[in-house]
Amino acid sequence: MIIAGSFGFLVWQDLLLFHKRHHLSLHTKLALGTGAVLMVLSLIVYLLTENNLAQLKPLSAGNRFMNTVFMAITPKTARLVTLPYTKLSIAGIAFTMFLMFVGGTPGSTAGGVKTTTIGLLTIQSIATLRGRRDATFGHRRFTQENMFRALTLIFVALIILAGATLILCATQPIPKTNGLESVTFEVLAAFGTTGISLGLTPHLTVLGKLIIMALMFIGRVGIYTVMFSILNADRQQKNYRYPEESVLIG
Repeated sequence: MIIAGSFGFLVWQDLLLFHKRHHLSLHTKLALGTGAVLMVLSLIVYLLTENNLAQLKPLSAGNRFMNTVFMAITPKTARLVTLPYTKLSIAGIAFTMFLMFVGGTPGSTAGGVKTTTIGLLTIQSIATLRGRRDATFGHRRFTQENMFRALTLIFVALIILAGATLILCATQPIPKTNGLESVTFEVLAAFGTTGISLGLTPHLTVLGKLIIMALMFIGRVGIYTVMFSILNADRQQKNYRYPEESVLIG
């Protein structure tokens, strides 16, 4: 159910109608591909970093593996915790933050910047580093508009998360040890609508709780929806364009 919810309705519609259409959309292929890679990567990372977790040691090998699989899936959008995240290693907590930042698939019940955004930018980065002009996947070429929207989404998300983290660090009674870790985890958990916590939320002031609620709303509704509503963005294009010129990058 967690995996089904994180893939979203459009993906499942494609899969359920595959026997009639015999074709999957590029969105579905990218969502399934990125989701599978993240799932395998999550399992490997947690097996390596949490192998000595005290709560897992008394369990049989099968139960330890199943709990690790569950732990690899839940940071998408589950709100279910079988092992306390306060007991995870620093590496495990850092990777959990990354998974919460990514979230699920567009059109799903998950928050975050979405798997297709990360998948698309990864493919584009590999193509650029290999000297290729186009980013392709599944015998299809991604549009420039897709690239621009993905880059804008990542940039705006990082600005929002960094701003929220800074405000919480400056205004909230955070722990003296691992304070930044707790705040960053809380911010990403809210943005990813995961419901996971390191225990900081009950100690937040009214301002802190309002910030966390705003992050949950933005993560669930979507950055583009919120930003378009605030900025009153429209799709009308100007009837002129300036000359192109390059700048140095990297």
